[in-house]
Amino acid sequence: MEIRKPNIFVIPIKFLWFMIAWALVLINAFVLCLIPKSKLSVQYMQFFMRQFNFMTGVKFKVRGKLSTKRPLLCVCNHISVFEMATIPVALGGSFFGKKEIGEWPLIGWIAKKFGVVFIDRRPSHAIEALNKIKSELNKVDYPMFIFPEGTTTNGAYVKQFKSSMFDIVEKTGITVQPIVIHYRLKDGTKISDEDMANHFAYFDNCKQDCGPHCKKERSAFEQVFHVMLLGGFLVEIDVLPVPDLSGMDRKQMANTLHEIISKEYMKNK
Repeated sequence: MEIRKPNIFVIPIKFLWFMIAWALVLINAFVLCLIPKSKLSVQYMQFFMRQFNFMTGVKFKVRGKLSTKRPLLCVCNHISVFEMATIPVALGGSFFGKKEIGEWPLIGWIAKKFGVVFIDRRPSHAIEALNKIKSELNKVDYPMFIFPEGTTTNGAYVKQFKSSMFDIVEKTGITVQPIVIHYRLKDGTKISDEDMANHFAYFDNCKQDCGPHCKKERSAFEQVFHVMLLGGFLVEIDVLPVPDLSGMDRKQMANTLHEIISKEYMKNK
């Protein structure tokens, strides 16, 4: 299966579809106004994201099962905004995210209603961020997901994990489960690094350590529209066994989890 560029007749149709999708966002935002931030609003995210995936043509497949232990922190590699769209539908739960996203108009407000906890990752705010993570994990009975790369990548590799995110694990011993995300064409065909960079990944060229750069960097909105033009893709979610991290400090945890996720990602990409 090859990636085909949309012809001139497809683009206006997809643009209309895109506008309908944003109308749905506004409708859902109105509904969220009526729901207080709670477990119910987090569950509503699954309904919302199911609509979003349908509109963009994105599908997902899950292998493996989440641990039943709570609190549970799930660690994932990060390629684009579509992890946020597929993981809640596939596995439930919510996310820890970057503070900057929480400040986006409308999107940030909706995300907070969906239970996303935004943390300031600057070193000067490390203690505040860790206390926030600890507090949230102790309050909820669903899994929380985090992307320790700290950014999205071009999909050619898994960026080194930031060890500061595992300080809370070192101090509390909460359960951590690794998850590996792969992107495929809709028929399951593997995507080349070049096509991943130019069509499916969402990233900043200057922040990449290796692999191809995209020819045109897009905003998150442009990326969603571009994926719609292509007809979507398949997200494979592999839930790996819980590793034994006992006795490790945060740097050892970061390195161990990175090695587990990176090895699995590179083996199957």
